[in-house]
Amino acid sequence: MDVKYIGVRFKRVGKIYYFAPGDINVVKGDKVIVETVRGVECGDVVIEIREMPEEQLTSPLKTIIRIATKRDLETIERNKKKEKEAFAICEEKIKKHGLKMDLVDVECTFDNNKLLFYFTAKNRVDFRELVKDLAGVFRTRIELRQIGVRDEAKLLGGLGICGQPFCCSRFLGDFHPVSVKMAKEQSLSLNPTKLSGSCGRLMCCLKYESEAYQDLLRTTPKVGAVVKTSEGKGTVIDVNLLTGILKVKPDKSDNILTVKKDDVEVIKDGVVKLDKNELRALKQLEGK
Repeated sequence: MDVKYIGVRFKRVGKIYYFAPGDINVVKGDKVIVETVRGVECGDVVIEIREMPEEQLTSPLKTIIRIATKRDLETIERNKKKEKEAFAICEEKIKKHGLKMDLVDVECTFDNNKLLFYFTAKNRVDFRELVKDLAGVFRTRIELRQIGVRDEAKLLGGLGICGQPFCCSRFLGDFHPVSVKMAKEQSLSLNPTKLSGSCGRLMCCLKYESEAYQDLLRTTPKVGAVVKTSEGKGTVIDVNLLTGILKVKPDKSDNILTVKKDDVEVIKDGVVKLDKNELRALKQLEGK
C-alpha cells in the first residue's frame, strides 16, 4: 500500500521533513501549519504530494493541520519582530553576566511556546543565570543552543572566495564530512588559507568532485608508480588526473617523458600519501 507524503522545510536552507497531506491539496510554495517535536510550527512545502510504499516509512507520518491563513502569516511577522527584540535584549544580558559567548541567531516557535538562542563559544559556558533572566523577561520557555562555526556560517551567510554566496546558506541542507585527503587526491595545494572557507573549516566544495577524482585515481597511475613505457621502465613523478598526462623519469635516462596514461603499463602503483606534518597542520580544519 502506498502512502502520500509532502516535504516541508522550516528554514530557508534546512532539512526537509515529511508529513501526510491528508485531504488537503497542497502545492509547492504553500506555507503549512504542522505539529513537530518542538510544538506547532509553520513551514514551506518544498516537495509536492508524492507516494511511497508504506514499508519504507520508519515511523508514521503526522498529518498537516492546515494551509497557513492570513492570521497565521500575521503571527509569523509578529514572531520575527519578537526575535529581533530578543536578540538585542540577550546581547545586553550576555554583557551583564560577562559571558564569553557570541549570539548568532534567535528563533521563536510559531506557537510562541519557546525562544531558542543560538550562540558560539570557544569553551563551555555556564549560562544558567542568563536563562533565568531571559525567562523573566519573555515569560516563555528559553533554550540556549551552542553551535559550531559551520552552522554559524550557514545562519549568517556571506560570500565565499569564489564570489558566490556560501553553499551552506544557499542550497546545502546538511553538512557532509570533508577531509584533507580529498584535497590531496585533487592535487590541491595543502595551504590552510586556500583550503578553508570563511568558517575556518575545509571548504564544502571539496566534496563535490571527490567521487570523480576517486574514479580517475582508480584508472590512473599515481605519483611514485613504477610503469613500463616505450623507452623502458620508469617512475611517475607528476600526474594530471583530468587530462591523463603523466611525467615519467626513466630508470636509464635523465630525460623526462611526457606520456598518456593509456600508453604505459603499471608494474607497481603508487599511493596517495599525506605527510604527517601536513596532516597535523590541517587536521583542525576538518572539524565542525
